[in-house]
Amino acid sequence: MATTLFILNDPPYGTERSYNALRLAGALSKREGEEVRVFLMGDAASCAKKGQKVPQGYYNTEVMLRNVGRHGGNTGVCGTCMDARGITDAELSDGTQRSTLEQLADWTLWAHRVLVF
Repeated sequence: MATTLFILNDPPYGTERSYNALRLAGALSKREGEEVRVFLMGDAASCAKKGQKVPQGYYNTEVMLRNVGRHGGNTGVCGTCMDARGITDAELSDGTQRSTLEQLADWTLWAHRVLVF
């Protein structure tokens, strides 16, 4: 099995880096023999915020993360980054969880590929 870790740093909206990372993570997660994990840090912690309301026809990072999870992917959100942005555990979307730098280190060792956006 091939394993890929995506590390996202940019906010969910305003740039397309997180959007493109989640597009690729979603595409890989659907492939047989692929396992995907996503770690959100810095401003990317907001990608996992529950209840995002975006204009019709606009992408929604909460939905994109759920799609990765539906195909077996895991998503961790940097707890320190959440705290700095006032995001509580209860505000995280389904399928995402508060995480730590230690878990990021473990996931980095687990992954065959690490892609940073």
